[in-house]
Amino acid sequence: MRVVTQDYATLAVAEIASTVCELLEWKRPNGRLKSIECRQLLERLQAEGMLTLPAIRKTKTKGPQRVDISQPSLEPDLVECAARECEPLELALVEGTADSRLWREHMERHHYLGCRVPFGANLRYWVRNRDRELACLLWTSPAWKMQARDAWIGWSDEQRKRNLQAIVNNGRFLILPWVRVKGLASKILALSARKMPLDWRTAYGHAPLLMETLVDTNRFRGTCYRAANWICLGQTAGRGRMDREHKLDGQAVKDIYVYPLVRHARQRLCADPTPETNPPESAPPASLPESLPPVPNAASASVLEHFRSAKTRPFLPTN
Repeated sequence: MRVVTQDYATLAVAEIASTVCELLEWKRPNGRLKSIECRQLLERLQAEGMLTLPAIRKTKTKGPQRVDISQPSLEPDLVECAARECEPLELALVEGTADSRLWREHMERHHYLGCRVPFGANLRYWVRNRDRELACLLWTSPAWKMQARDAWIGWSDEQRKRNLQAIVNNGRFLILPWVRVKGLASKILALSARKMPLDWRTAYGHAPLLMETLVDTNRFRGTCYRAANWICLGQTAGRGRMDREHKLDGQAVKDIYVYPLVRHARQRLCADPTPETNPPESAPPASLPESLPPVPNAASASVLEHFRSAKTRPFLPTN
């Protein structure tokens, strides 16, 4: 991999990442390159001293930037009514620059974790009733490892690596602060279970089998997830996504909830992947990152082998 970065040193880092993806055939099910994930992995390898990337070129900044919330904003009128009075609910994908900016502003201003640009596959939604925005949702790639979830599924490490992309994580769920409607959150989750898998399939070429989320028990009780028939599996180790040396065990413990989107979801997550011919069937269940995988050093494995083993790894959402 050092040879690759040296041979293509005249290219931008993003172009090198795309080249690596092409060489290793690191693609999504829909055929698109996993360039963003590859770039982050390259940057981590550089931080480990395993390779050197070209200096970042000074160009006009592209893409979404941190939203400025220093100025006060005007809040809409209070929405306080029965949940049925907010129907019909519309789950609409965030589209366009202005739409995206407003969504990010709401998330940055009103969600306790703020708005961070997610890595890897993701979908952002508005929840509306006619022309009123009621809530914001973010669905992202799943956590790489969670002991309680993995034990519940019953898969091996190899099965997890192969089929992890069939799980989607509810990375953010924000009911806007001027919306005070009892029972609305569980209705939104039920609507998401019907619509999001179809949108995910359209965007990424495969339909998810399971939804997951993490609930900070210091702030929330997970009531809406329970009301929507999600299953509480236990708790995370509390390390957070960046603690690779296990120094923060127990400091960010969250409850793990899952919701099967198809019948026999656990068996299908443990099975060999098969081509899909039908959209996912809706089925109720039977009754959200931990840390990134550590980058091996030169003594344990070559960088190339690490890339090959990581071809199906999504990057973790920050909850």
